[in-house]
Amino acid sequence: MTNTESSLPTVRTMLATAKTIAVIGLSDDPSKPSHSVAAYLQRHGYKIVPITPKTTPILSEQPYPDLASVPFPIDIVDIFRRSEAVGPHVDEAIAVGAKAVWLQLGIRNDEAVARAAAAGLQTVQDRCIKIEHARLIGR
Repeated sequence: MTNTESSLPTVRTMLATAKTIAVIGLSDDPSKPSHSVAAYLQRHGYKIVPITPKTTPILSEQPYPDLASVPFPIDIVDIFRRSEAVGPHVDEAIAVGAKAVWLQLGIRNDEAVARAAAAGLQTVQDRCIKIEHARLIGR
């Protein structure tokens, strides 16, 4: 964890208070991690917002091509993209006023996370939101 990343108590609070999670790179393929993680979050009461070029619903939710197209507030932006592709998504999360940016397990981009933290967003990287939810919230 870098000094720009949220502490475990902050992560617990983030997950306990969030209602809407935009999932960048959400796949409609149930065998993909992004799909199983989003389905888990949905089962635990979160509104999932698919961010993908696809136009057909995923997990019964209407997808959007980008964060700027989402017509309501976003609490957490959960990113399933390669580390080198994260920067523009983090910048977009900052621009739309998201509260937090979460880079999934295996995804790190210290520069992008530092930009998000400097803009006041909570940040997590290289951790799975599903695993952390089960561990910290456990409902």
